[in-house]
Amino acid sequence: MTSPPVSALQAAISDCWNHIGVVGDQSCDRLPANVHCRNCDVYADAAQRNLERPVDDGYRREWASHFRTVQADGEAKDSSVLVFRIGREWLALPTQVFDSVAPQAKAHVLPHRSGRGLLGIVNIGGKLYPCMSLASLLGIDEQGAPPAKGRHTFARLLLMRWEEQSFALPVADLHGIVRHASNALQTPAATLNKGLSRYLSGVITEGDMRIGCLDTALIGFQLARLLR
Repeated sequence: MTSPPVSALQAAISDCWNHIGVVGDQSCDRLPANVHCRNCDVYADAAQRNLERPVDDGYRREWASHFRTVQADGEAKDSSVLVFRIGREWLALPTQVFDSVAPQAKAHVLPHRSGRGLLGIVNIGGKLYPCMSLASLLGIDEQGAPPAKGRHTFARLLLMRWEEQSFALPVADLHGIVRHASNALQTPAATLNKGLSRYLSGVITEGDMRIGCLDTALIGFQLARLLR
């Protein structure tokens, strides 16, 4: 059985959010219960179908050509990290340890288990996650961070998985995914606080940002230890 044409599939996806949803006249009878279209199962179903749509040969050839192009500097960027900010510090962990990114949510404190980096538990999409403070673990002051220039910042929860255990990590800002050469890691500056420097495997540069790459195994071990 052949797949339907891409144009036909796109036409079958109704963008009701642009007509009767938050971007339209807001007359949708689902809107009062869902508050925003992104919380509606119709919106989620359209997003899933859009991601699963077939792609044509021209699209495949275009991206294959893009990824075959040799970098001008000849340096193979064989690693990728998710870059985020805590306090003043831009930090990163490998993209493969993250399941998703979620909006900020209030942590519910667990009796007799507060402090030591465990903030409590958060409910994300009906699933409970232990909410862990990297700021506490790394000895970072979360106050007094300089305001971002030229863009808005939004606190997030990063949903991380380490050896079958999931964690929710609050961060003050999210830069996104950065690709880099694994052999281009630089030595952390001697002026970094010792609480943070012991958890770093190296530093990478992205534009005018210096990003501390966290030691994944050490971070995962310490987070798991805080739950015991």
